Amino acid sequence: MLDELPEVRLSHGGEWVGLKVRDKGFAYLWEATETVGLKATIEEQIALVSERPEVFEVQFTAGRFGWVVVHLDKIDSDELFELVAEAWCLTAPKQLVADFEATHPIGQRVQSG
Repeated sequence: MLDELPEVRLSHGGEWVGLKVRDKGFAYLWEATETVGLKATIEEQIALVSERPEVFEVQFTAGRFGWVVVHLDKIDSDELFELVAEAWCLTAPKQLVADFEATHPIGQRVQSG
């Protein structure tokens, strides 16, 4: 599914694998803990954690972004991909995001959601 997001590159940092677009990270996978950290807005971070604390937890905030930890064994792949796509949209250059949103069904949901 990640190949649906333009220009995603993997980076390895020992215990984690990072997902980046144009050298900017938007997701980090920790296989040992079966979790992924995702970039989100602070509002989205608060909503996710308060609605489903068994699935999501606060990782940290940085500027206007609130990163969330996602427990992979408690989320289905479609929802996870939608959250990864949202994180990508927060990170990728505006034109790349606009092109993605115009042509991809999940991008259209991200845009309207």
